Amino acid sequence: MFSRSGLTITGVLLFKPVRSSFRAAQLNRLCDVSRPVTVHLLSRWSSPPPLPGVTGIRQYSTNRQMPKKGKTVKGPQSGGGGGAEPEAPGPVARDKSGGVSITVHAKPGSKHSGITEVSAEAVGVAIAAPPTDGEANAELIRYLAEVLDLKKSHISLDKGSRSRDKLIRVDSSLSPEEVLRRLRQAAG
Repeated sequence: MFSRSGLTITGVLLFKPVRSSFRAAQLNRLCDVSRPVTVHLLSRWSSPPPLPGVTGIRQYSTNRQMPKKGKTVKGPQSGGGGGAEPEAPGPVARDKSGGVSITVHAKPGSKHSGITEVSAEAVGVAIAAPPTDGEANAELIRYLAEVLDLKKSHISLDKGSRSRDKLIRVDSSLSPEEVLRRLRQAAG
């Protein structure tokens, strides 16, 4: 953009190999200024021809790629020092705040509520309630409170209120091992 304010004019020029005969006189005629001109070049070619009367040239490359970020690994590294081994991933684990979390795969609309399976990924729970208006979530909490022999107020739905994969939080003095034992016992 050119202005006639009388100060330094900054322009953007695209140089192509065919149009390399552009001169500073033509630039001055366009700008009609007597001050020095700084030209910003946006060029894919090696270097444009020198322009008389131009005090500064800045070149910007348009074909450079951004550097890639390296992946960082968090947590303890295996194969070395002491420390406790991390627990094997499972459906029941202790969370950061000290409570116990249970990963549940819900199957609403069943005839009877019950635990169908306890796998390494999740606890499968059949729920005798339709998946509408939160009825299945309320029945799931009621049934888990019965299985774990706890009050309903100690069990809450942490994630997955509208999904079949849910995260249930248990706020009690039960250990994850005891919760898993009770769930396996109810599964038969």
